[in-house]
Order: sequence, then C-alpha cells, then structure tokens
Amino acid sequence: MKSDFKFSNLLGTVYRQGNILFSQDGKQLLSPVGNRISVFDLANNESFTFAYEHRKNIATFDLNKQGTLLLSVDTDGRAILVNFRTRNVLHHFNFKDKCYSVKFSPDGKYFALAVGRFLQIWRTPDVTQDRQFAPFVRYRVHAGHFQDITSFTWSHDSRFLITTSKDLTSRVWSINSEEKEMVATTLAGHRDYVLGAYFNSTQEIIYTISKDGAVFTWEYISKAEKEGIEVDSDEELPEDLSRMSWRITKKNFFYANQAKVKCCTFHISTNLLIVGFSTGEFRLYEMPDFNMVQQLSMGQNPVNTVSVNNTGEWLAFGSSKLGQLLVYEWQSESYILKQQGHFDATNALTYSPDGSRVVTAAEDGKIKVWDVTSGFCLATFEEHTSAVTAVQFAKKGQVLFSASLDGTVRAWDLIRYRNFRVFTATERIQFTCLAVEPSGEVVSAGSTDSYEVFVWSVQTGQLLDTLSGHEGPVSCLAFSMENSVLASASWDKTIRVWSIFGRSQQVEPIEVYADILSITITPDGNHVAASTLKGQISIFDIASAKQIGNIDCRKDIISGRHLEDRFTSKNSERSKFFTSIHYSFDGKAIIAGGNNNSICLYDVPNEVLLRRFIVSRNMTINGTLEFLNSSRMTEAGSLDLIDSSGEYSDLEDRIDGSLPGSKRGGDMSTRSSRPEIRVTSVQFSPTANAFAAASTEGLLIYSVDETLIFDPFDLDLDITPQATLEVLKEKDYLTALVMAFRLNEEYLINKIYESVPVSDISSVCEQLPVIYVSKLLTFIGNFSVTSQHMEFNLLWIKSILIAHGTFMKSHEHMFSSSTRAVKRFISRIAEDVTSLSARNKYAEQFLVSTNGTVKTDDDLNEERGSTSDDSDADDDNDISINSDDEDGEWVGFQEKKAHLEVSNDDSDSDEELI
Repeated sequence: MKSDFKFSNLLGTVYRQGNILFSQDGKQLLSPVGNRISVFDLANNESFTFAYEHRKNIATFDLNKQGTLLLSVDTDGRAILVNFRTRNVLHHFNFKDKCYSVKFSPDGKYFALAVGRFLQIWRTPDVTQDRQFAPFVRYRVHAGHFQDITSFTWSHDSRFLITTSKDLTSRVWSINSEEKEMVATTLAGHRDYVLGAYFNSTQEIIYTISKDGAVFTWEYISKAEKEGIEVDSDEELPEDLSRMSWRITKKNFFYANQAKVKCCTFHISTNLLIVGFSTGEFRLYEMPDFNMVQQLSMGQNPVNTVSVNNTGEWLAFGSSKLGQLLVYEWQSESYILKQQGHFDATNALTYSPDGSRVVTAAEDGKIKVWDVTSGFCLATFEEHTSAVTAVQFAKKGQVLFSASLDGTVRAWDLIRYRNFRVFTATERIQFTCLAVEPSGEVVSAGSTDSYEVFVWSVQTGQLLDTLSGHEGPVSCLAFSMENSVLASASWDKTIRVWSIFGRSQQVEPIEVYADILSITITPDGNHVAASTLKGQISIFDIASAKQIGNIDCRKDIISGRHLEDRFTSKNSERSKFFTSIHYSFDGKAIIAGGNNNSICLYDVPNEVLLRRFIVSRNMTINGTLEFLNSSRMTEAGSLDLIDSSGEYSDLEDRIDGSLPGSKRGGDMSTRSSRPEIRVTSVQFSPTANAFAAASTEGLLIYSVDETLIFDPFDLDLDITPQATLEVLKEKDYLTALVMAFRLNEEYLINKIYESVPVSDISSVCEQLPVIYVSKLLTFIGNFSVTSQHMEFNLLWIKSILIAHGTFMKSHEHMFSSSTRAVKRFISRIAEDVTSLSARNKYAEQFLVSTNGTVKTDDDLNEERGSTSDDSDADDDNDISINSDDEDGEWVGFQEKKAHLEVSNDDSDSDEELI
C-alpha cells in the first residue's frame, strides 16, 4: 500500500481562542483551532485546516483585503505569513512580545499590531520591482497608553487608527507624519476597560464601548456646537481647527444585569453594533439611535469573539469554553453554521464502512458523527450518562454501537439518528471495550471490572452468552471481518480466540509475555496483532496459535519530557508503547498511536518502520518537547508550572473553578494541570487512502496526496486547450481525452467525452492508461447524475469494466471514490426505470401482445369485418413494433407514425414501409 500520507484536515475542534473573521467575499470563515487555522467554506459546505503549525496557540490573525496574505501570531509573539490561496508559508517573524491584535489596513499597504501598550505599524511584505520578496519593515511605533492595548480599528481610508486600552482611554492616531501632532487625541471618560472603538462612515463620529456596558458617541465639533450655541452664518469665517475637538455628545448603556461585555464589532455600511456578553447573550443595536434590533443567547458561557461579513448579513460568534462556533443570519433569524467540538478528551473513533463519516466518542459522554469531506458535525448523541469508551459500526454502516462507563452498550440508527437498543449485563459494570460481529447480529463488550466477555443479540437485546476463561480484566476485543472470529485480550497476558457460532467455547489461550493494551485482526481473520506494555507489537497466526512476527517499537517512539518530570525523556517509561493499533485493508501495514507525540506506520512482512508522523508541535501541551528550556529550570522545577492566575487584573480571570490537579476538562485556560499529548485511537479508512487519529489536538485526518502520481503520457506534447481541440478535430479521441484530464478543465472533458462516437468507446477504454481510469469513472459518475444520456453513459461504464475490471478488482482502494460515484448514478437509473415500468405496465403488455408485426389491410379487414374500401380510415391505428427496417437501421416510433400519416391516400404505402 502507499505510505505517502500527508496531513489533510483537523476535525473535532472548531474554535479554541483568539479572533475569527470572514473572507472578503463573505463565503469563508477562518477560525483558530489551537496552533492551526481552519477555514470553513459556508457556500460549498467544505472545510480545510492549514498544514503549518505555530509553536504555541494562536492569539490573533488577520487576512488582507485582497485575500492573498494571512498573518497569524501566537501567544509568544511569533508570526507566520502565509499565502492564503496557495497555502504556502512565506515568512517567519518574532515580535518578541505578546500581541493582542493584528489587522491589515483597508488599502493593504500596512498592517498594525497591538504589542503590549505599543501600537506598531509595519509595511505589508510584497514583491518589489526587482521581483524579490521584501521582509517585514517597521514603519512607525505609537506610544501613549499606560496599559496594554485591547483592540484597535482602521479608518476606511487607511489614514487613521483608534486604539483602546486597559487604562480606560481610547486614542486616535494618524499614519501620516504631517497629521501626527494635529490628530493625536485621547478620549477619556469610561469607568472600565475600553474594548472597542469605531469610526462611522463619515469618520466624524466615533463609538467607544467599555467593559461595563457603556457606549459613548464622540463627534468632532467645537465647544459652541456642543453647547447648542448658534453661530452667525452670515460671517464667512475660516474654520478654526484649534477650537474643534472630539467631544461626547451621547451616552448609552446596555443594562445587562451585571453581565460584562466580552466582545464587540461595528459594521460601517449598515451602522450595526454587535455586542457579546459574559453570560452568552449577544445583542444587535442600530446606531446612532441605539435602537436594539435583536437579543439572543448562544448558551451560558461567555461570547469571546464576534465578526461580521462585508454585507452585514452574517454574524459569527465564538465561545472558547465550549469550543463553539456559530454563524447567524440576523435578518432571517436563522443559523448558517452551528458547530461545537467535544468538551472533553476523545476516547475512540471509528470509520463508517464507506469511509465518508467518522464517529468520535469522548469523556463528556457525547458521540459525534463527522462528515470527512465537509469536516462538519452531522449529529450528536447525548444519551450516555458517563464517558464513552468505544464505538464501532456494523458492516452495512447504518447501525452504530457504543460502550460506556455508565454500564450500557447502545445501538444507534444512523438513518433516523436515534437510540433503538440498550444492552446491559446482569450486574452494573463499566464497559471499556467493544466488538461488533460483521453482520451486525451480535455485539460483545468487555470490562476491566470483570473477567468475562458479554455477548448480546442485537435483534432481541438479550444477553446470549458470557464467555469465561480469562484470569484478569478484559482490556480489548476485536472481530474478524470474514469468519466472525472474536479475539479478546486480557491483563492476564493472554489472547483468546472465540468461535461465537460454534458449539464448543473451549479455547486455548495464546500466551503473550506482557500486558496487552490493544489488538487488531487482519480482514481475512488469519492473523492477530497485539500491542504490549513493553513496547512490542506481536503478531500471531490464529489457526496455529504461533507467533509469526514481532516489531520492536521503543526505538521508533518520540516521547517528550513533561514539565513536572525529574528525569529526561530518554529515561521515561511513561510513553514507550502504543495504546491503539489497526491493520490496513490488505493486512500488510499497521498504524499505531499511544500516549506520546508520534504515530507510526509499520510494514508488517518486513517488520520495519515506513513513516512516522508528529502529532503536534504545540509547546503548551505536555510531552511535545524532548528537551525543556534550561533557562526556565530551577531547583524547584520549571517556572512554567507556577500558577500566575492570581496576578491577573480581572476578577473573573483570577477565579479558578476547576478541581485541583484535574487533568481533564474542556477549559484548558483554567486547568491547574497542563494537557498532555496523547493519541487515544487510530484507524485506517476502509477506502485505504486515509487514516484518522483521535488526539489531544482533535481528530487528525491524514490522506494520500493523489496529485503526486507520476504521469509519463505525452510529456513532449504542448498541452493547451487549443491544442486539445485541434487533436479532437483530427478524431484522435484517446489523446484528446488524456490531454483534457491533464489540463483538468471540466468543460473540455465534457466536450470530448460527448464527442466520442459509440463505435469508438470500447477502443478508447482499452487503450486508456490506468492512471486515468479512476478520473474517468469519477467524471462519469458526477456528470451522469444530471445527464439525460443514460445508455451512452452506461456504455462507457461497461467498456471501462471490460477493459480494466481485473486491475480495478486487485486495486480496490484506488477506485473506491470513483466506484461510489458510479453506484449513485446506477441506483438513480434503477429507481427511474422501476417507477417508469410501474407506470407503463399495461402499455408494455399491449405492445408485447402485438408480437412485433405490422398488419396489412387484408388482415385488418378480416378482423374488423369490413371491406377494403373502409380500411383507409383506420390506417392511423397501425403501429409498427419492429425495431429494424429493411436496411437494418433503427427507425424511431414517431418517424414511422409520421410515415403512416403522410401515406394515408397512397395504396402502396404499407408495402413500401414494410
């Protein structure tokens, strides 16, 4: 199998901390997920996560107005500049201090950063005239605030900025040196932190919002205008700017019942002010009249960030405590997107049989169904009352089973999304492992509280059998996909293989010389592999119960040092083993993960390491660093272990509601113990082109990049759309089709595909290179759904299967997605043909009863009992069912009917037609 897996997407986490923003067209939403950034395409229902990683969690980021440059900054001030369209990292830079906000100017020439109490303005990196990339160049630094800057806003003409600070003031700055002294102004008067300040469309009014819920309206007027003194308009005096200043003209308050303002934003074109509160409530106000438009709540946790798209129709909210992301259309009062990750750590995952969905189970007792293509959560099940430890699909993929510490095993219907069976044991025990018989008729579960394996009938819900024999707690179970053989592993260092449908349940144990943490069976049911506490993966033959292979994994595992460790990572035994392993579809590879920072892919026949994947480079997670920073190490331990939350200036930041020493929980910012890097479950996709890993960072998806396949076909040919059309005119259909696929232009492929004559389809398919078979099948599957040429498409599919069916059978994983597309087309045809035949049942019986003959005038006269003189009146009722005329060419029904109608007065018309 292929081993060139690359990071593809991050599921299970939609928002962690920092700001969120819309793209310029308003169709994409960017959200920070730990030390990465995810992009949700709201129009096409897709998402992707950038492959690059920061060293720590992202604090702030921004996308320029042109949609080309993405600048993200982590909590330490380290920035990464990325080409947003190509997803390539362009530059790394360190601002050497904590950054609270970063924003590009509307004209794209500058970007500003709030670094501590300073406002730094930098020139946007670009390509100069000599075509060389210019690094970051600082343009100006503004200093004036006495405490940290909380936010800032650009004016729409990119000339001015407004900053807000914890020193209860706002300040107006200018980009130009000529206006620097004249424009610099301090806006004071608030009694709490100023969280936001915004210009209106004329830039003559400023709105400032403070944490205590006060909204001040400032206008650039003279003292006389503020006091309402009329000025004599007859005197044409020049405007005295020395008398003009920013003055408060109106004060408004939210009155939110002691709730604090957490975030706010302002949309200039619609004068819409959006505010989020610490109680989970958000409000919409119309300025400058301060009329409340809507008041809604997204939960009981604080709204940490808010963003609005350019048209002002969609509002995006993020809550870091729940990891929740919400896109709301305020005019229609409907949700565009509502996503939430697991509140707690994930315990298990499983792929659906078609590989289109992934199901995760977590400590919070929830089960979530994720769509692999879109990256969105489709459903959430909350019936379990305790942590869910295992999930697994039945073979048909419509039934999901889950085991939990609440003492139940549940069966879920994924068509109606409901729980339809609950399985329990004779006594209350906590189930930690699960296995489902391929047909879905039998489900089994084990527990560390008991030495037995429990087997239930899915149809009746009754306990069928209790398999006894283990002398220790049962740690893991696995069913074979072919022969329904159940393998169970226990802390008694044995593996037992059970024949569930056999008469005798006496089995001989397979001895393993260490505690077993995970087992997996090959799809054919011949071999079983076990991961042990000693860092070994032992492989056994089930029929002979003999060991046939062993992989030493200790030297391949990258384990980091925890902050509280008094020993180095080299001497640590904490993570020198794998807690989850899984066989590939062909049984020739094993993927393994555990409580460490590495996922290893092994070649089973040669017992060697093929690839090693680093789970995360996030330094805020324990175990990602092999060596700690010696400058922060003291005799009492690392300085990073010191809890400095009591030094925060805000009361809500100083209050810690978590349990002392708690290592689990969704709010990582208040935990007294740092999260640890670990992989709880790994599994290959049934399509064999991807695998998933449930980790501390979320659900990581790694897939094979098919664009790396080498194609040696016609490398010396100048391939352009014009050249492709020229080849098509020469009726070289095979070359034209291949050129169109290499150009990847859908309209070109469509034109050539429909231009191929029916007689040449088989020869084109026979000579088509194998590398294009999957692409052609995928195109036919997608194109035929809306196409009316059913028979034409079916002829293509038939010719491809005849020419390349043997290769497709031996390489099923390469054609999984394309065959699914073809299946959708065929199933649609089947439905249409079935319904059509049902509606035309009697018409078909009538047509068949005519035996395919055209009756002459004499036959008709004999049946009707009339003379030949009256036969011309009934010529319109003569229907020909023959599909061939005398030349062997097919003539349509309407065409023959037309011939009959035209030749009513011609006595020889029937003979000519026959």
